[in-house]
Amino acid sequence: MLYHLFDYLKDFNIPGAGLMQYLSFRAIFASVTSLLIAVFIGKKIIRWLQKKQIGEEIRDLGLEGQMQKKGTPTMGGIIILLAILIAALLFCDLTNIYTILLIISTVWFGVLGFADDFIKVFRHNKEGMSEKGKLIGQVVMGLVIGVTVCFNEHIVIREEARAGKEPSGIVVPAKEARSSEETARLEYPGTVKTPMQKGHDVVKSTKTTIPFVKNHEFDYKWLSPFKGKWGWYCKWGIYVLMIVLVITACSNGTNLTDGMDGLATGTSAIVGVVLGIFAWLSGNVINADYLNIMYIPGTGEIAVFMAAFVGALVGFLWYNAYPAQVFMGDTGSLAIGGIIGVCAILIRKELLLPILCGVFFVESLSVIIQRFYFKYTKRKYGAGRRVFKMTPLHHHFQKEGIPAVITSPAKALPEAKIVTRFWIIGIILAVLTIALLKIR
Repeated sequence: MLYHLFDYLKDFNIPGAGLMQYLSFRAIFASVTSLLIAVFIGKKIIRWLQKKQIGEEIRDLGLEGQMQKKGTPTMGGIIILLAILIAALLFCDLTNIYTILLIISTVWFGVLGFADDFIKVFRHNKEGMSEKGKLIGQVVMGLVIGVTVCFNEHIVIREEARAGKEPSGIVVPAKEARSSEETARLEYPGTVKTPMQKGHDVVKSTKTTIPFVKNHEFDYKWLSPFKGKWGWYCKWGIYVLMIVLVITACSNGTNLTDGMDGLATGTSAIVGVVLGIFAWLSGNVINADYLNIMYIPGTGEIAVFMAAFVGALVGFLWYNAYPAQVFMGDTGSLAIGGIIGVCAILIRKELLLPILCGVFFVESLSVIIQRFYFKYTKRKYGAGRRVFKMTPLHHHFQKEGIPAVITSPAKALPEAKIVTRFWIIGIILAVLTIALLKIR
């Protein structure tokens, strides 16, 4: 809203009205605003949750310090959602298709998680919403994103970015070349032209980014068994299925990781920083050309949204750090994972997620391995055996030694140490992901 207000005021030559045209200015203010909202509103929401006795019900699983968390307010994801949405509405371009999709995704996954928490807290059903119900909600949102990516005329890529060009494709003389900030300012979704208007270099495409290969590009049409007309339908069908899979996996992966104070919050903030950087680079023609990566007009707005996302998480971490004063619940975890998945899809970096979101990926994989091995050994030997002492993986390190294939470490580690080490791993994976831009 402030972006559009200042955009209107700049026509009156009011000093400072043009500041909102700069992505860097809006990204900084979006992050600071969401952080302050989370810190100051968070305290009031926590008090309200305590007053309503909306506390976490804890099952005794024999984990160190587990029962001390009983009664800690949950559904704190409301704090994160409010901080993100308020900051995004204030500083993002609300005509941008990417902003619109991210806001819709935030609300959708937030409502889905809230429904799950509501069933657990107010209906005293520890299982919450059925797995099938959550899966349907995630798949529906994935289909909405997939169909929009396929058919919206503003979601396009330029396969070869060339510095010194205006969004219209007109060559700008070297002496008049604009700075990367000014170039980014010109490339806003409200002014992005359709492929028909812009020419052949900006196209609808099923290409995405993949590391270790020339140009870092992978086209989903290579997976299609057909050519011609049927091949066209098939490649978009494969792309939509991949979008649904990525969004669903990210949402569930974050949900599984949310089991220790500050674990999901801190790890997600690290991922959000990297995705924001990728959005910034991909949305700027000069940076995309320099790094030889895919130029995606309009994705600079995603950087502003992700700045609000990171600020909200850091603000929430003020209360969620060990020992936590509030838990995010599914209201927060499902929404955070959904936002990460949607953002990665929109900037064509979804195939980098197994590395960037390696913590979430391994947490999910540990659950799958544990269930599969337990069922297999139960059928074969009559009694189920475990690979890990407990899953998701972070609980493996928190559990005292019990019979399992992997028993190290034998003694339980303090929760704060486990969380800090997972953050360190997340930072290493984030740096590695960025470094992959130059490895071909």
